[in-house]
Amino acid sequence: MKTQVAIIGSGPSGLLLGQLLGKAGIDTIILEQKTKDYVLSRIRAGVIEQGAVALIDEAGAGARLHREGLVHDGIEIAFNGLRHRVDFKGLTGRTVTVYGQTEVTRDLIDARASIGAPAYYEALDVSVHDIESARPKVRFRGQGHAHEIECDYVAGCDGFHGVCRRSIPEARLRTYERVYPFGWLGILVDKPPVSHELIYVNHERGFALCSMRSATRSRYYLQCHVDEHVEEWPDDKFWEELNRRLDSEAARALQIGPSIEKSIAPLRSFVAEPMRYGNLFLAGDAAHIVPPTGAKGLNLAASDVAYLSSALIERYRGNSNTGLNSYAERALARVWKAERFSWWMTQMLHRFPEASGFDQKIQAAELDYLFASKAAQTALAENYVGLPY
Repeated sequence: MKTQVAIIGSGPSGLLLGQLLGKAGIDTIILEQKTKDYVLSRIRAGVIEQGAVALIDEAGAGARLHREGLVHDGIEIAFNGLRHRVDFKGLTGRTVTVYGQTEVTRDLIDARASIGAPAYYEALDVSVHDIESARPKVRFRGQGHAHEIECDYVAGCDGFHGVCRRSIPEARLRTYERVYPFGWLGILVDKPPVSHELIYVNHERGFALCSMRSATRSRYYLQCHVDEHVEEWPDDKFWEELNRRLDSEAARALQIGPSIEKSIAPLRSFVAEPMRYGNLFLAGDAAHIVPPTGAKGLNLAASDVAYLSSALIERYRGNSNTGLNSYAERALARVWKAERFSWWMTQMLHRFPEASGFDQKIQAAELDYLFASKAAQTALAENYVGLPY
């Protein structure tokens, strides 16, 4: 097979890139190791910046997001039993939209099908070859047969464990990582949320987050030990612990019920450089991971795609490599700012097992300053709603 851009990975970054390129008349093929049903079953975060919403609109996949998504003007942070609101709209004029990443993926899959662009699921043994040449190749097995795609460029949108980052020679790749000593235990329940906005909780027993997927489906998280297992957390135990960490008003509003999904996610910060090697370009989780505290995972993938799609369109429409040559530098500048913000939010809101009394006092002072300072709240709001592309 031949195409202009081979996209490895059918998550939001790969699908969004494929749609933007397809609407610009650029041929793409998407390869995905998992089944389509598996891709659509992955539960992920759902806070979307305005810039990402605009990209989804540009891709022709935003109608249901606007119809069903929940626009949020701010968040609340609870500490010492009191809640403090950060007004995004009042401080920055911008908002975020709550809409599940699974739904974004579904909308993009449907949009790709509507334009008849090819996507191969259950593509096994994917490998990338000749990425330093003008005609890279991607090989895979599908339906019992071996296939090869010849292309101009390869977009590595295949996540943290994918093959694309590993295809960059080890001597040319540098990684930066911080692994946190706790995880997030998340539960999904078909009950209305405790509040119309997200509540972040710093409690002596550990962090908690009250989030949502819709007006009738809630998502809750608890900080837990990194070595704990879901089986150790029956629903009753989860609800009891969440109730302990909430302020009295939120605890009274909490509606419990049987979980429809429950999982533990480890937290890490990770960046791989460079995000380009030859004619291979990394985007999304293939190049960087953020702890979910700052709601930046999906949004960073979207900004990568914004830079990469515009660079590829410039290449094919204007025969210019300027955007491609600056892609890695532009993307990483925004990535590191989001890494900093996500690290800062994680440091401020979680209880670290090794924290000293001094550390706890500094954390309390940080929160007190934030609650009292419009400038500090504006800095938080600017980063949360998304820095400009």
